[in-house]
Amino acid sequence: MKTKTLPFAKEFITDSKGHITKIIMDFDDYQRFLDWVEDEGLVLAMNEVENEASMSLEKALNELEKK
Repeated sequence: MKTKTLPFAKEFITDSKGHITKIIMDFDDYQRFLDWVEDEGLVLAMNEVENEASMSLEKALNELEKK
């Protein structure tokens, strides 16, 4: 991975072959990164069920209990 694709990283820790194994970043940047990952996951989940019919909370809970 190219370091230019990791603008939030302050430092890189590499193995003996020069491959990045860890990064050091500011905690605030880390929090923003986590928020972005969660938002992306939510968007993907919403897109996945976009064409499904909605159901009541009671029916949804019953469906979950079946699994």
